[in-house]
Amino acid sequence: QVQLVESGGGLVQAGGSLRISCAASGRVSRNPMGWFRPAPGKEREFVATISWSGDTTYYADSVKGRFTISRDNAKNTMYLQMNSLKPEDTAVYFCAAKRSFTAPTTVNYDYNYWGQGTQVTVSS
Repeated sequence: QVQLVESGGGLVQAGGSLRISCAASGRVSRNPMGWFRPAPGKEREFVATISWSGDTTYYADSVKGRFTISRDNAKNTMYLQMNSLKPEDTAVYFCAAKRSFTAPTTVNYDYNYWGQGTQVTVSS
């Protein structure tokens, strides 16, 4: 069973940077992982995803060029580096993992394991 715990959220000014982390209790070195956040009209909006090897990443258009997803399989941890933050990035960020040996996808219901979320607030 995989358990995910996010950390690193906080308050930052617009234009600033923040790195959030997702630590897994079980082995996730063969699982695609991703970040999601709530959005108007959507339960959880896709933000970014990364393959189990780290070779493949996808980003939502709204964060492309500003956010970078990465992972350290030796530490069972995934990261989201967020730069040039905007007030509209304010949200609870959830990390998620799919079952092992599957492909990364951008759809929230493809993911099997979820963390509790970490709040990111960007002030204008």
